[in-house]
Amino acid sequence: MLPNSDNNNKKNLKLMIISSSVLLALFIYTIFKSSASIQGSSYYIGIVFLFALMLLAFGLHFFREKIKPFIPQQASKFEENLIETQSQKTTTQSVNTGSIEVVKSNIKFGDVAGIKNTKEELSEIVDFLNNPKKYLKYGVKLPKGVLLVGPPGVGKTLIARAVAGEANVPFFYQSGANFVHIYVGMGAKKVRELFAKAKSVAPAVIFIDEIDAIGKKRTGTSNDEREATLNELLTCMDGFEGDNSVVVIAATNKIEVLDEALLRAGRFDRRVFLTLPSYEDRLEILKLYLKGKSHSINLEELAHQTFTFSSSALATLVNEALLNMIKRGGTSLLEDDIKVAKTKIEFGLSENKFLSSEELEVLALSKATKQFMSKYKESINKSIKSKTELLNLIKYHLSSSVAMEVFKNEPFTIDANEIKEAYETAELMKKSYKMIDDTESLISQIRAELRDEIIANKNEILAIKDKLEKSGEIL
Repeated sequence: MLPNSDNNNKKNLKLMIISSSVLLALFIYTIFKSSASIQGSSYYIGIVFLFALMLLAFGLHFFREKIKPFIPQQASKFEENLIETQSQKTTTQSVNTGSIEVVKSNIKFGDVAGIKNTKEELSEIVDFLNNPKKYLKYGVKLPKGVLLVGPPGVGKTLIARAVAGEANVPFFYQSGANFVHIYVGMGAKKVRELFAKAKSVAPAVIFIDEIDAIGKKRTGTSNDEREATLNELLTCMDGFEGDNSVVVIAATNKIEVLDEALLRAGRFDRRVFLTLPSYEDRLEILKLYLKGKSHSINLEELAHQTFTFSSSALATLVNEALLNMIKRGGTSLLEDDIKVAKTKIEFGLSENKFLSSEELEVLALSKATKQFMSKYKESINKSIKSKTELLNLIKYHLSSSVAMEVFKNEPFTIDANEIKEAYETAELMKKSYKMIDDTESLISQIRAELRDEIIANKNEILAIKDKLEKSGEIL
């Protein structure tokens, strides 16, 4: 059924009632006002026939769903064009736009460790969904949209589910990629369906993950499917007020790529910036994941060691450690289980026992250098960074790679993700913040500075390496 079908049915019903009422009034008027007397039964047969038509009309309306399969349906112009386009490709191909499903979230704020400030920021959204009259009597309207901004793995989806779960309202999850279709009009249609369904069960929470898939800045040189879908999203957000108890939560890794129309007042009115968890947050997250599990882990020390871990990475760390515990036949989690899991996550090594002595030395040098360069890590957990902090961040990401060239006289296939992060940060400085003119020049400059710094502190890094080897913290 097309989105406007319900409105059309209501209009048809009103038209039937009005038409029938007018005809009935004319017959009644004839009875009392006609100068000629009505003879015979023809008049009364007409009255009965009129009432029969009225009953038939009402019957057809109320039982239309059961009758519809027996009546040929005329496709709309859009549907005809779609069918024609599909038939040109294949006679058996069909379009599957996916269903819009509503779920009840069982996640609460208590299930999400850390992010204290984020919980406080979103608590009034929850309160509004639970007690709208409390705010509406003062003319306060719910923010139409909340934008969660942060790197991958910080728990944006989990937080959105927690808002819906805490408020005990229906939750609609859609990824931005789900709206991108190769068939014209499908993405916009799905957006309309999503908002229509949310309104029908309000109060509700709509969550659009990776909104940059459809919300990137428009170029103005084309009118492709993605831009049409974005236009429909903007229209739908303008089409409901903040007093209808539907809130849209969206997530993105890069706010700078979003179209300005999405960010203006009246759409995503509130923005919540999420960063990698702080030491206190990491400690709370580890306590939550290890709750009820037997272990002999120094959580304070582990929280210090995992300063580059996101909340999802910490969950993976605990899970991998438990898998290693089961593999060795243990019943209590040990420090060795954490070490094996941590190495798997950081270096992607699944069979550490087959590492050669040279590979172990490379790992030890990499870890020792990162530990020495941890003085540059402060900027990692900041939402707003200065140019100096961004340069320090690039320096931290490149440190292990440069150390290999200093200590081993050649580069190694290690820390590929770190190198990628360094280049992405440099590109951000160039394109979004206009802080630099050339990415490659900046990277070359930082690598030269790092090389000098590592050479000057070579003995200290080697001392850290020896300590790691003796303590068995390499793996």
